[in-house]
Amino acid sequence: MPREFTRKDRVSDALQRELSKLIRDEVRDPRLAMANITAVEVNRDLANAKVYVTFVGLSSEEESRKATEILNGAAGFLRTRVAREMQLRIAPHLRFIYDHSGKRAQDLTAIIERAVYLDKQHQINPDEPVDHSGED
Repeated sequence: MPREFTRKDRVSDALQRELSKLIRDEVRDPRLAMANITAVEVNRDLANAKVYVTFVGLSSEEESRKATEILNGAAGFLRTRVAREMQLRIAPHLRFIYDHSGKRAQDLTAIIERAVYLDKQHQINPDEPVDHSGED
């Protein structure tokens, strides 16, 4: 019977949990706000890992990119700690990547909510022209 998850998948999941804990407890940089690791992709030989992160509380994408650079600067420290905590023979090189899918989801939600609002307004007053300028 084949295994449901490969070693790569299991290491990715464990790495995500461990990095979340280490960033929360060990990295003491207030510019990181609250970092959320959305996904970890480890290559087949477990030598490299792409770590996708988002940040709660940072208002602009520029601030989030700077926070990602800070994490990339701390990648060596985090790699050492991950190797020690997870007892891996080969600790993967970590590369943090800002995941902007959360911001895109918020933008799409706002567009959908606006469309629903305009549709309701049109149903209430069908003879009134609909304002599509984006201003209420």
